[in-house]
Amino acid sequence: MKNFKSKVLPVLMFLVLATATSQKRDTPIPSLPNEIIYKIIDGDTLKMQVIYPDKMKPKKEYPAIVFFFGGGWNGGTTKQFEDQAKYFATRGMVGFLVDYRVKSRHQTTPFESVSDAKSAMRFVRGNADKFQIDPNKIIASGGSAGGHLAAATATLDGLDESTDDLSISAKPNALVLYNPVIDNGPDGFEYKRMNGRHMEISPKHNIKKGTAPTIIFLGTKDALIPVSTMEKYKAKMEEVGSRCDLFLYEDQIHGFFNKSKNNGEFYIKTTREADKFLQSIGFLKGKTQI
Repeated sequence: MKNFKSKVLPVLMFLVLATATSQKRDTPIPSLPNEIIYKIIDGDTLKMQVIYPDKMKPKKEYPAIVFFFGGGWNGGTTKQFEDQAKYFATRGMVGFLVDYRVKSRHQTTPFESVSDAKSAMRFVRGNADKFQIDPNKIIASGGSAGGHLAAATATLDGLDESTDDLSISAKPNALVLYNPVIDNGPDGFEYKRMNGRHMEISPKHNIKKGTAPTIIFLGTKDALIPVSTMEKYKAKMEEVGSRCDLFLYEDQIHGFFNKSKNNGEFYIKTTREADKFLQSIGFLKGKTQI
């Protein structure tokens, strides 16, 4: 019965929320939901917001981008990447803004956050036909701890939720990372908090052949993530034959890419480079719109 519920519950949640959706969009498919429950765990209901391209065509599959907010696995809000999701919707992508368990609201650890991120990726891919997305063109993205979660879905083989359908891959087909936490080892971020389990959760320590192509944005004055750490990550990615584009922004600090910072200058620059990267791997076509 437990396995039956784990497979059927997400579908039922999808259908219920799809029917309940009342927001109007310029699309011939009004039943697509703008908010959906992707997971219920230990009494916590986790949702994701969905942002669609205008005038979606029936039977067409669109690429998708899944965003995870930052906040040190302690807090944060799905609104952080709302601007990026709206932009990529204008470029013909379906955007997902994922909520996940954090310490301040759920008294959880980074390990539960990773499990939620992997559940979210499986939910998106498992419902690709309902969202009208291409299951082979799903990008994971995020900033800081959210960037860690995106990278974790691409690199970690463990930390799966017991109720997940493991026949559905949680691995993204590409990564767009904003000053991400990618090293949780002795010289990395919050090593003590990993309680001796850094090998389970650190993306840097789990890079292997086939890791998805990646673009990373980092400020040279980021007080939390040294440039040297990101350069080592890039080198390790390239050692296994995976693409890793690293963009360094002189004198910029942590979170520099948010639209509210620097009059939006680096939001524009990073979004433009992310667009070009996604074009280069065949996920987008045409000129950037920013």
